[in-house]
Amino acid sequence: MRVGVLSDVHANRVALEAVLADMPPVDALVCAGDVVGYNPWPADCVDRLIELSVPTVMGNHDRAVVERTGFRFNRTARAGVEHARDELDADAVEWLASLPTERLAFDGRVKLVHGHPDDPDRYTYPDSFSPRLLDGEDVLVLGHTHVQHVGRYAEGVVLNPGSVGQPRDGDPRAAYAVLDLSALDVETHRVAYDVDAVKRAIAEAGLPDRTGERLARGR
Repeated sequence: MRVGVLSDVHANRVALEAVLADMPPVDALVCAGDVVGYNPWPADCVDRLIELSVPTVMGNHDRAVVERTGFRFNRTARAGVEHARDELDADAVEWLASLPTERLAFDGRVKLVHGHPDDPDRYTYPDSFSPRLLDGEDVLVLGHTHVQHVGRYAEGVVLNPGSVGQPRDGDPRAAYAVLDLSALDVETHRVAYDVDAVKRAIAEAGLPDRTGERLARGR
């Protein structure tokens, strides 16, 4: 079974569609949270994941929209959350509110979290990957850092597919991964998309210029 793995879409419709078009054939999709925030198209991205029936966990930006919390947000992040609150209808907010902080998929072989198995808001960077993060599942999928990385261990795999909508590892291309559950193997992928079009949409939506500048730098 092949699974497309997404995370941190962050309301970037152009990047999401580029990822879905680029992705090789898969049997299912999963998402490690933060569907909304930062970018101009929160409703489109929520609708797309609902349309595709993607098992998803709640990220900190998703929760901030639902619970009206700030998560120590800076001005750029706060603007994206406020934009999402303005753009999302009741059904989209209800979907976000229904997302769990942890989800088991594929008969318990895959665990999805956003930040860390013990704390959904904890940033788990590649240097913190270890088999101690695993708790019986074959694959732990997490996001939050926007840094693509795979840790392979005798006990299983720890995977951050990277960010679809706002990479922060110096590569501005949208990131995702494909997990082969039969072979317990992971392919990481990057795909270019029209960053300039997103930057124009950011300006038109009245979102901070820095949001677009970060996309261009992959930071």
